[in-house]
Amino acid sequence: MRNTRRTTFRSAAVVAGAAALLALPVGSALAASPASPGAPGTAPSVRAYVTTVRLADGSLAKVYKAGAGRFEADVLAGSTRLDTLVSKGAAVAYGQSNGLHVVLRPDGTVTSWMEGAPKPAPKPDAAQQITTESSVRVTTPDGRIAKLVDGPKGKRVKVSTPYGRAVAALDLERPSAYDDGWTYRLVQDGKRVKFVVIDGRSGGNSWVYDFDGRLIETYTVDTAKKGGPGLVVLRHHG
Repeated sequence: MRNTRRTTFRSAAVVAGAAALLALPVGSALAASPASPGAPGTAPSVRAYVTTVRLADGSLAKVYKAGAGRFEADVLAGSTRLDTLVSKGAAVAYGQSNGLHVVLRPDGTVTSWMEGAPKPAPKPDAAQQITTESSVRVTTPDGRIAKLVDGPKGKRVKVSTPYGRAVAALDLERPSAYDDGWTYRLVQDGKRVKFVVIDGRSGGNSWVYDFDGRLIETYTVDTAKKGGPGLVVLRHHG
């Protein structure tokens, strides 16, 4: 169960000239957040600015990263800081006053809504969105290891020896590499991308993999007939 930090601050729905009247008195919400920057008796933390979010009542929350697993959000009315929400580890920081609800989540995202309005789902800032990629490793016919990666930056392959020495790196902008008689290639086949391993020393025997790591095709070249073109035999797998 997540630890939820709650605090209360005054409404930020004020005109700039009256903002100073809404500053919290000593001993109020800021004192309830001992790690807040500027809190009495607390050394200020080193903070890196992340983003600014406009809240449901028109006020602002400036979000900072303040160390590993820690985010802080200053709630501002004009130039006056009304409060600072702190999320550390898996804790969710929550503040409310005069109908405004604000949530600072462990990934540094902020959501807000007014009393009576539907609670919005969190919408991470584009710079904070967590992207995912999948990868699979296959042992190629030359005994090397190919890591096939499919992610937000597209499909790519890294080939290395079993001991971790890098041999080749491929993507669709640099789709081919050669090493010690072996060719590694990415091939765009419609919407599908294939990884091809070619043994040049055997005359061109080839193995084709999809990005799930499955061997889907093999090409065998019959070079028994000297002086003439080899016979290519294609086999489909799975």
